[in-house]
Amino acid sequence: MNSIYKNKTREQLKQEERISGSEILLRMLLLEGVECVFGYPGGSVLYIYDTMHDNPDFRHILTRHEQGAIHAADGYARSTGKVGVVIATSGPGATNLVTGIATAHMDSVPLVVITGNVPTDLIGTDSFQEADIVGITQPITKHNFFVRCVDDLAGTIREAFHIARSGRKGPVLIDIPKDVSAAFTTFRYPLHLSIRELAPPEHRDTDSRIHELLTAIRTSKQPLILAGGGIVYSDASTELIDYVKRTGMPIVTTLLGLGGYPSDETMWLGMPGMHGTYAANQALIQCDLLLSIGARFDDRVTMKLEHFAPNARIAHIDIDAAEIGKLVPTLIAICGDAKHILSRMNDLLGEPLPVKKEWVERLLQMKSEYPLAYEDSDEVLKPQYVVEMISRTTEGEAIITTDVGQHQMWAAQFYRYKHPRSIITSGGLGTMGFGFPSAIGAQIGNPGKIVVSINGDGGIQMCAQELAICAIHRIPVKVVILNNETLGMIKQWQELIYDKRYSHIDLSGSPDFVKLANAYGVPAGRADNKADAERLWQEALATPGPFLIDFVISKDELVFPMVPQGSGLHEMILGGNSR
Repeated sequence: MNSIYKNKTREQLKQEERISGSEILLRMLLLEGVECVFGYPGGSVLYIYDTMHDNPDFRHILTRHEQGAIHAADGYARSTGKVGVVIATSGPGATNLVTGIATAHMDSVPLVVITGNVPTDLIGTDSFQEADIVGITQPITKHNFFVRCVDDLAGTIREAFHIARSGRKGPVLIDIPKDVSAAFTTFRYPLHLSIRELAPPEHRDTDSRIHELLTAIRTSKQPLILAGGGIVYSDASTELIDYVKRTGMPIVTTLLGLGGYPSDETMWLGMPGMHGTYAANQALIQCDLLLSIGARFDDRVTMKLEHFAPNARIAHIDIDAAEIGKLVPTLIAICGDAKHILSRMNDLLGEPLPVKKEWVERLLQMKSEYPLAYEDSDEVLKPQYVVEMISRTTEGEAIITTDVGQHQMWAAQFYRYKHPRSIITSGGLGTMGFGFPSAIGAQIGNPGKIVVSINGDGGIQMCAQELAICAIHRIPVKVVILNNETLGMIKQWQELIYDKRYSHIDLSGSPDFVKLANAYGVPAGRADNKADAERLWQEALATPGPFLIDFVISKDELVFPMVPQGSGLHEMILGGNSR
């Protein structure tokens, strides 16, 4: 951060000193362990940016759009488990963050969003670049603050980080008027938080509920685990693996739960839902006990609720009590952190349970008979082949970020995720433009890992300007475009549901992505066959900096299996994915 901090200890940084609000902000970010801030300056945050001047120890990445900044902070947070930080100015700078805030809120991602505002005496006067960003973002933040006095700033920042990372994680916004960032006061590190504890309370009957759940598992004949993003966010993967081994229960993982349980383990049946595997969806249909851990029963998983797990008693473990029983009637409810609850369940389980042999064998047979598949071709480059190639050559050890659309589902289906935090994708909001900038944040947070950004030719154009960041800072993201010259998922719906009435999906006027990347100083290539795809991908992996590959695929390729919207899981269309 500030070079004057370079040789100071944490305790020295907490010492009282008369400094500006802007200096308080930077000092508090350092004390909160912030490694990098993404942002874009403007009039209302100029005092903050002036404080950054000539401070080589403070890492700030200047993105080319505020939306790119917040998606990068989001990718950093999801991939590291730390709080992502973004800064933007008032008015349009702040409102350009709204989509990214909503994205993080839907997926429970810890962010601290810092916005500038006009001076306090101009608030409410419709002054230049004024917007009520606190009011605008109240429905899509976990909490937000409007700082009226510089004396409150340090405490507000500490509270914001605590709220963002505690309990069910989420974005917190701090709005700082320009005069507050300019004002001077005596810095006093806030030793005590003035807010209540946000961790879920420990219920006295938690152990009794766990015993009730274990009894239900013992007496069930066809139990199943549904694991969601909560497994990843609570770092509960190790406990989940142990629990599956000790109970012999088969498991399915949601889109955000991918990697929370290794995809190469026998008991893993795949991802359920709209584009889930046959075995995963059949397991949900046939199970008599469903244990949901850190999953909120999203409609893309359940599809038509009346047909979801129709024969099952539901047990639900979630850190947010509001999610339990919200959509699906719950027999056994356990509110708490997944890591803690699973650890306690393993302790109370005692001896491993006997495997429900007939049930497991039936599911594994389905998994074998109906694998994810596609009609391969030597003439046309298939997107599934590209994803399989990436998975094979990185051995499932890369961090994959995606945009939203067909490529997102192919990436979910055909990459083999072995570790938590290895897929970064917009699950709840489905935000186009998210994939590429989130990869920048993930790469900055994980400099020793391969980060691959898989995009469609639609979503990549929403934040393609961030190629400049990769070039300038030599951020070695490998950018993959599955280019079918169309809005693929919209086309698929129009083809299957709207009787091929194709409307406004043609992207054939898109730029030459290779030339676009080169213009930003990023090496690139194009492939429309397997041989070129393999060659270029190896070149990308060997390149120490960023690399972009435009993979030309057919616009007629569809994502299967598919359960049409409004249908039950039993109505899935296998399409070309059945062998």
